[in-house]
Amino acid sequence: MKRLLGGIWPRSLQGQLLLAVALSLLLAQGISAALLYRAQLERREAALVHAAAIRLFAANREGRLNGRHPPEAMETARVLRVEQIAQSPLAPSDQRQEHAEAELQEILAGQGFATSNVVVFRRPMGHDPRLAKRMARRSAALGDRAPPTPREMMVAAIEMPAKAGWMVVRMPVPRPERGLLMTLIGQTLLLYALLFGAIALILRQITKPLKALTGRLERFARTRDAQGQLEPEGPDDVRRLIVAHNAMEARLAALLDEKDVMLGAIGHDLKTPLAALRVRIESVEDEAERAKMAATIEDITRSLDDILSLARVGRPSDPLESADLGALVAQVAEEFEDMGEPVSYEGSNRMVLPLRATWLRRAVRNLVVNALRYGQVARISLEREGDHAVIRIEDDGPGIPEDQIARMLEPFTRGEPSRNSETGGAGLGLTLARAIADQHGGSLQLANRRDPAGAVAGLIATLSLPLT
Repeated sequence: MKRLLGGIWPRSLQGQLLLAVALSLLLAQGISAALLYRAQLERREAALVHAAAIRLFAANREGRLNGRHPPEAMETARVLRVEQIAQSPLAPSDQRQEHAEAELQEILAGQGFATSNVVVFRRPMGHDPRLAKRMARRSAALGDRAPPTPREMMVAAIEMPAKAGWMVVRMPVPRPERGLLMTLIGQTLLLYALLFGAIALILRQITKPLKALTGRLERFARTRDAQGQLEPEGPDDVRRLIVAHNAMEARLAALLDEKDVMLGAIGHDLKTPLAALRVRIESVEDEAERAKMAATIEDITRSLDDILSLARVGRPSDPLESADLGALVAQVAEEFEDMGEPVSYEGSNRMVLPLRATWLRRAVRNLVVNALRYGQVARISLEREGDHAVIRIEDDGPGIPEDQIARMLEPFTRGEPSRNSETGGAGLGLTLARAIADQHGGSLQLANRRDPAGAVAGLIATLSLPLT
């Protein structure tokens, strides 16, 4: 059911409102048509009952029944379909209409026409013994030229208290009016045209600025550029929303600029004394101590570079450019192979997609360094899966506990016991790689690799990027 509704129900606000109005109008018109049809039936039944009462009352008053009237009156009685019979015309298959019986008896009583019993029912014209032969003769005589006859008739019979027998009148039931259906269809189409035109015009005034605002939000999320803000338009509520968004966007841009300035100043102020320390440690005579001090300075420098890169990744200065992802990954693998590191690469077909080569190279390099640091080897593969390019980097390390995998992508997080400060780093490599993947509209996921026996045999880092 959800899939069916998901395929029918529109996703846009304008489409949902228009469809809701259409369904509501259809339901309302359906209820109105049912009520009108019921009222038509009741009106037609009341007209038949009144006509039957008039004919019964007139025939009784004028005494035009059977042998009590001259031949010309016989013709009149035939036309009026009033006859006198000895027994009730009700057959076992006939269904009595109690409401019509009560109404007919009330009408006759109001005219002083006393009756001991009233019977009203409907039956098909062809099932009536008095009319079946006449209809057959007419059809045989006229053939295709015979006019259409009603499909059923109403039979009203009253039992006379002062006379033996029943007075019976037969009333043809007219066919339903086709004009009513056409009127309802025309009314519905007119209402649809008027309502849809008015609602579509109103919704356009709302959805047009909302669509522009959505596009502006998406652009700001990608570029963090506050230039080209929207002009307020549309209804007052939407205009206020646009004004509030412009103010928030300007404030966010200002905060990001302040952050960049602050981080740049911090980086400059910290790198200067670090460079001075590198010079001063050269005067240390103990070679082992000098090496330790140099390694510490280098670790601080790398951590500082990672922090500054993580702060800048959301606002890249280089634009997206079409590049061969396979060539880029192969270059990173060759760099590590040239340094004698156990890194292998299994490429795929040529994949050209828009990316920021410098940042993406940094992400792949961080994942490879992470695999070498904790898993001793790094196996890189590149595959096309649907509309995404997927880079996988596997290692042979101890893996990560399942409940800590999500935490490993957070800043300054290391796993225990193997992924600790003894291996170096500030715990920003995976975080930076994830941020770069997000910057390209992709994702980074970590999962333990298991051997055929089900034991953890390493870690798999999966970097997925959209091809378009």
